[in-house]
Amino acid sequence: MDEEDVRSAGFAMPITSPSFTCGPHRFMNREHLIVAYRTDPARLEEAIPEPLARDDVVVHFEFMRMESGTGFGRYSGAAQHVPVTFAGQRGAYTHNMFLDAQGPISGGRELWGFPQKLAVPRLSVERDTLLGTLDYGPVRVATATMGYKHRVLHEAEALRILGEPGFLLKIIPHVDGTLRICELVRYFRRDIVVRGAWTGPCALELHPHALAALTDLPVLKIVDGVHLIADFTLALGEVVHDYLA
Repeated sequence: MDEEDVRSAGFAMPITSPSFTCGPHRFMNREHLIVAYRTDPARLEEAIPEPLARDDVVVHFEFMRMESGTGFGRYSGAAQHVPVTFAGQRGAYTHNMFLDAQGPISGGRELWGFPQKLAVPRLSVERDTLLGTLDYGPVRVATATMGYKHRVLHEAEALRILGEPGFLLKIIPHVDGTLRICELVRYFRRDIVVRGAWTGPCALELHPHALAALTDLPVLKIVDGVHLIADFTLALGEVVHDYLA
């Protein structure tokens, strides 16, 4: 393999069999349970990187079940998002994220900059309850419950939630341990088709863990919850701020 072969074939590691495919990725019947809660504003200020600005004192905790993601397959996730603004544009900054599959963890971190770690998130229906759980190793670190499909949510509100941009802090080190890439990345969900949207009574419980620091943004009061099923394309990101420039 000569240098030109390396340059032409080099997309991701390992070069002969990358652990993920280049996006964009299309998801079908992707299911979300999102619980919004109020938290400590001082903790939020510590968590949000400039030039993002805090938009509210609310955090969105999300459980996801990905039934069919092109190139990524079937897997589950959980994430902690913070409403923010950037240059007057509202969106959500991903503070923590956990998946249960290697391919989307590698792709999410290396392509977009999602702060993903390996864990065991689950989203299921238990009789009359939509149940989201997150285990880090053998330890339960998050549990969310919601009344199953109690009230229909207007499609326009579902489209607003899914249509907002997401913001990520992408950090990749140099081989000597210094920063090689440190960027604020923005991404969008495109071609959204809402298959169903509901709201209802919900609850969320977070537990302390040294390596899954969800309680750094503590639950003070539950605001609301939504249950969404949708198709969309996860578009590739764009750099909106380079911290090393």
